[in-house]
Amino acid sequence: MEIDKIEFIEAFKTRTKKFVVENIRFYQTLPKTEEARIIGKQLLRSSSSVGANYRAACRGRSKAEFFSKISIVVEEADESVFWIEVLTEAEIVPQQKIIHLLKEAKEILAIVSKARKTASNR
Repeated sequence: MEIDKIEFIEAFKTRTKKFVVENIRFYQTLPKTEEARIIGKQLLRSSSSVGANYRAACRGRSKAEFFSKISIVVEEADESVFWIEVLTEAEIVPQQKIIHLLKEAKEILAIVSKARKTASNR
């Protein structure tokens, strides 16, 4: 059981880092307009915070520290979803160009939300 948990944690660290890298690559393809640059940078900040704070949560020295960091991951993942939706709804980016990032952001959000809920029940 403990090995499965460790494997999941390591796999999820890799997944959240991949999410950051994919958002960086996506940002590089955005139109060279002011609104795309501003919203794109917001997405870069929130998505990079997902990866960094998940790693920090895994290194938490206490349950309270883990809960605090995983709560930040939840907020930043939700914010990433928001900025991706804004990019498509404002017609800055076609939905098909970003749908994979939206799906991944929502999946990450669901996983860390469940982790936070589990942590709060303990």
